[in-house]
Amino acid sequence: MAGLSSSLRPTSSSSKSVSSPSFTSRILFLLTVIPLTLAAFAFVLQWRGGLNDPTNGWSPDHHDFPAMGVSDTVRSSSSVSSSDCVDLFGRSRPSSFPYYKGWKFSYGYDLSPKVCITTSTSAGLEQILPWIFYHNVVGISTFLLFVEGKAATPNVSKVLESIPGVRVIYRTRELEEKQASSRIWNETWLASFFYKPCNYELFVKQSLNMEMAIIMAREAGMHWIIHLDTDELIHPAGTSGYSVRQLLADVPGDVDLVIFPNYESSVERDDIKEPFSEVSMFKKNFDHLPRETYFGNYKEATRGNPNYFLTYGNGKSAARIQDHLRPNGAHRWHNYMKTPKEIKFDEAAVLHYTYPKFSDLTSRRDRCGCKPTKEDVKRCFMLEFDRAAFIIASTVTEEEMLHWYREHVVWTDKVLKAKLLKKGVLTRIYAPMVIVQGLRESGIFGATIAAAQKTLPNIKFLSSTNTSRAMESGRTSSRKIVQSGESEATARKVLEIAGFDSSAMPPLSSPGMDDIDLDR
Repeated sequence: MAGLSSSLRPTSSSSKSVSSPSFTSRILFLLTVIPLTLAAFAFVLQWRGGLNDPTNGWSPDHHDFPAMGVSDTVRSSSSVSSSDCVDLFGRSRPSSFPYYKGWKFSYGYDLSPKVCITTSTSAGLEQILPWIFYHNVVGISTFLLFVEGKAATPNVSKVLESIPGVRVIYRTRELEEKQASSRIWNETWLASFFYKPCNYELFVKQSLNMEMAIIMAREAGMHWIIHLDTDELIHPAGTSGYSVRQLLADVPGDVDLVIFPNYESSVERDDIKEPFSEVSMFKKNFDHLPRETYFGNYKEATRGNPNYFLTYGNGKSAARIQDHLRPNGAHRWHNYMKTPKEIKFDEAAVLHYTYPKFSDLTSRRDRCGCKPTKEDVKRCFMLEFDRAAFIIASTVTEEEMLHWYREHVVWTDKVLKAKLLKKGVLTRIYAPMVIVQGLRESGIFGATIAAAQKTLPNIKFLSSTNTSRAMESGRTSSRKIVQSGESEATARKVLEIAGFDSSAMPPLSSPGMDDIDLDR
């Protein structure tokens, strides 16, 4: 028996050695056949149109951003480069950034939520066009532009009017007479800003324009309205699609107002020409910094200037279009019948390009007729840095002005920059720069100008001088209208009942060292 068992053992071992290669070959066969089968299946699906290749989204003729598609008209007109305006935007050279080629800026009514921006501007095309198309990229479909000065001249306004989704409103006598009898003139919340020049006058104009923009936005079926200046860009951080629409779509339905804290540009050169394309460093808002970081680095971040930010620090806001909505100054919205419920974005911000060009010193000076004295500038400007900049621009030589600009505006200290970047006080934001550079290289600015030059519509607008005079006369007559009338008493009664007879929110500085013990 033992011999039999011994003789059987080799037989068992031999059978295992025979079956093992057979099992291994089956496994290898399956591992070969399954991937080939899946690859063939995928090929068939794609060939029949059932599967999208992700790389197709990055082809030169297909690139979907919020509110964009392909346009044959843009493609055909982008080759035009005969005008001086086209040359100004560098359109004569071929595009070197292919992903923007052939974009169509679509303003379809299927977009939701529908968001519009309103602004009051006297800027030129070199600033307004990048501003419009950038915001179109991030999901804004409608723009209400209240124009005067350079923005109201035919060579600028006809281009703006040719852009789909853009409505241009001129500062005519008819407009001023209409605003002189508006509801705002019969109320007290804006009254402290009346009859003052420069920034105060602009603040009143912005508020009056915002009041009209609410009506226009509602008639256009908008869901949200944002007031923004043309030196500001919305940075919709915190969304996967870098989209303002997505940002606002996620806001709870019971929220009336959302606040975008503002970041301030921190230029690193004194020869900036195109801020949206050349500036990438920004100083973060108090609301987006730990308290200890903000106050711990306040002195170094301020660099001897009056405040943490050169200008305002209380952000901008978007309001849900609804009954009884009204402006509350250029930075906020309000409601006649309730206290709006508001939230503040944790990541999204408004990027404010503050004095990014050396020429901004003289351009602001030239727009204001105040005397360059410490007392008189208080009548004209609300913020300390604006007052100091006006005095410098009005009293010193250009060489001295440049020295002051480098010392107070330009960030030249590399060690300090590195420290504040590491602390998070300063931050790099490249998305707007990349988008605007890509738009510029795509030829969309030049194509828009070239298309508008084919026609020259008759445009009625007032000169800056006449506009100012008309505005003054409108104010006087509006106050006379309501002083003995019943409308003023009615408005006061409404405000008293609702409890909202408070002053409009002006541009406010960021918290200073005197505020260090607040909210503890």
